[in-house]
Amino acid sequence: MRLDRNTYGTVLLVYLGVAVALFLLFRFVNQWWIVWPVAAFLLWVAGWQTAFHMVPDRKLAGSSKLVSAVADGKVVFIGPSYEKEFLKRECTMVSIYMDFWDVHANFWPVTGTVDYSEYHPGEHFLAFKPKASEENEHTCTAIRTPEGHHVFFKQLAGGFARRIVCYAKPGMEVVAGEQCGIIKFGSRIDIYLPTDAEILVTVGELVRACETIIAKL
Repeated sequence: MRLDRNTYGTVLLVYLGVAVALFLLFRFVNQWWIVWPVAAFLLWVAGWQTAFHMVPDRKLAGSSKLVSAVADGKVVFIGPSYEKEFLKRECTMVSIYMDFWDVHANFWPVTGTVDYSEYHPGEHFLAFKPKASEENEHTCTAIRTPEGHHVFFKQLAGGFARRIVCYAKPGMEVVAGEQCGIIKFGSRIDIYLPTDAEILVTVGELVRACETIIAKL
């Protein structure tokens, strides 16, 4: 397990903020029944933020034919959806919602070649709302497998997320289960699959990035 390389600054700022708050707390507040609970809470926040931005070591279960979960979270939607940006065809969409307590590192869903990657600025509606898929800040990536299938996915910012990191570049060779980026705070992943893909998860199911196979191509 390691800290995501794009979040060293964020975690450092959290610890600096906690350190300043603790100094002011112990320096100017004389009510110890207030000081110690608040200090414990601040230290908990610092530890939680470190864990939040960690990249866990996982067993890589995906391949060019087996689509693994891009993120930890809960499956909130499975159904038909027209992908109009790149594939321009009907697909089966699987949406995974990440809350504050999930690891927010993201991972490639399949092995293949990146054919498309695009960042879109936008709003910051709560990520579980349907309109978030089109109107929220998001990054889109399409991967072509060696067998010729395309898997398209969106990293969506949520109501509190303010930064999406995606490592995708057209022409890049990627391996299922290796890190593809991170989204800070509550957010969602929409994965667009061929309509003949065999979906292996259900709505409401909790999934783990890299390890849970969500579909078979």
